[in-house]
Amino acid sequence: MSRAVNQEAKGRAPKGKPRGIRQTMSDLHIWTGLLVGWILYAMFLTGTISYFRDEVSRYMRPELVGTPSLPAPAQTVQNVLDAVREQGLTLRQISISLPSGRQPAASAFWSSPDLPGRGFGSGVFDAATGQAVQARETRGGDFFYAFHFNFHYMPALWARWLAGLCAMFMLVAIVSGVITHKKIFTDFFTFRWGKGQRSWLDAHAALSVLGLPFHFMITWSGLVTLMVMYMPFGLQALPSAADRQAVTSEMRFFLPAGQPAGVPAPLPALAPLIQQAEQRWGPGGAGIVQINHPGDAAVRVAIARRQSQRIATTPQYLLFDGVTGELLRAKDGSGPAAATQGVLYGLHLGRFADTATRWLYFLLSLAGTAMVGTGLVLWTVKRRARLPDPRKPHFGFRLVERLNIAAIAGLSVATPAFFWFNRLLPVSMAQRAEWEIHGFFLAWAATLAWALLRSARRAWTELLWLACLLMALLPVLNMLVAGRGLAGSLAAGDWLFAGFDLALWAFAVLHACLALRVARHRPAHAPARKARHAPLSEGGARSEGAS
Repeated sequence: MSRAVNQEAKGRAPKGKPRGIRQTMSDLHIWTGLLVGWILYAMFLTGTISYFRDEVSRYMRPELVGTPSLPAPAQTVQNVLDAVREQGLTLRQISISLPSGRQPAASAFWSSPDLPGRGFGSGVFDAATGQAVQARETRGGDFFYAFHFNFHYMPALWARWLAGLCAMFMLVAIVSGVITHKKIFTDFFTFRWGKGQRSWLDAHAALSVLGLPFHFMITWSGLVTLMVMYMPFGLQALPSAADRQAVTSEMRFFLPAGQPAGVPAPLPALAPLIQQAEQRWGPGGAGIVQINHPGDAAVRVAIARRQSQRIATTPQYLLFDGVTGELLRAKDGSGPAAATQGVLYGLHLGRFADTATRWLYFLLSLAGTAMVGTGLVLWTVKRRARLPDPRKPHFGFRLVERLNIAAIAGLSVATPAFFWFNRLLPVSMAQRAEWEIHGFFLAWAATLAWALLRSARRAWTELLWLACLLMALLPVLNMLVAGRGLAGSLAAGDWLFAGFDLALWAFAVLHACLALRVARHRPAHAPARKARHAPLSEGGARSEGAS
């Protein structure tokens, strides 16, 4: 691969003439995009799916049924608290997430010295009755969200450092790509279909420009979300753990449980406390109710504002004495630095978005995924014709080509396979949620093995067709196994399941078109000797930069 780069560099500028900034930026754009492109593609795709994280989780628990009208928040909190306390646990802390339009069930997370291991428990509850919902075990949309920056099997610390490195490479690729392609905005309106390399370049440029501000924002804000880990020096300079905790509490809703008093005390009525919060934030403003040491004289009740009402992720909450109901603290904002970080974090997560804005996030992020994918494919398309014998490429070229197939077509197979495992694995299976995830990675690994065993064109075509079939048949499987067919969903007004089915069929059609396009494509092979020694034109140098 390095020999090919040296030949291209010689072809770009005559002898004695220094290479310009655009040629230098071209090489930088190419290699920063290629070296981490496969990881970036996975990060973009899983991040794109995560914008519908709650909807994916609901789809993967078909047993959950939305209620026509949600009960009063205070009643929901009391119902869930009673259900958890019926287990006979001594609760240090319980955090209850109130239901919403996107998530009609209440969820709770609690800690207790009576529980084994680290002492944590969790559950999903019917908002009206407080009964624990008997739904299949699954990570749902949380898997895609966590994989986006944790990569699942890797230690979290190393994974987040790798994600940060890839995001930095992405920033460099964005800036260098804009500098290199001086006609990037003009070419946005130009697409030459069926022109091989030129078509891939046009697609790459169009997808890049379409969401350029979004791509820059999402990459930069992604780095900001983990800035304390990447640059911990300020926190480390603080003299005590209490000071570091105080700084953290300015950025995140975090209230430690503290020590119990050891004196029993009843919990006051929660309705007046939640009513105070909604008077301050508006109807539906209460999102999380956290209770420390319920039933103890040291009980504290914190009500946090719902994230969907604002962009910033900085905490806003009311803290009450759990015995008297007295308001102890009202936190309405954070300092300028924490607020700036919270706004960027909120822009990255998109939890404030309504339905239209969430779809806009999804489509722009999908365009970013395609931008990375077309850049990876363009690298091989451009270099294949320059090989001494395109039918017998060298090892470096074959490696990149196979990794492209596994990353792009492979993820298109593994993602619907994850949903197939969700529907086919026995509901009572031990460690069911983990085996869904194992199935995802086994399917992905199988696509890499298939790409190594087959010719490139056959591997592309076969895996794209396989992805098409998995997506097209998943609504049928859903109807047979879960009883949630498209006709029934439309009749019941269940747009979540209906929308999933329609989206799956739309992506199935897209993959079928790609498979047909690859199967019919016949690359033009240049004569080996001419391809090796012919200098590149100025237009070739410009095309190289936009890859």
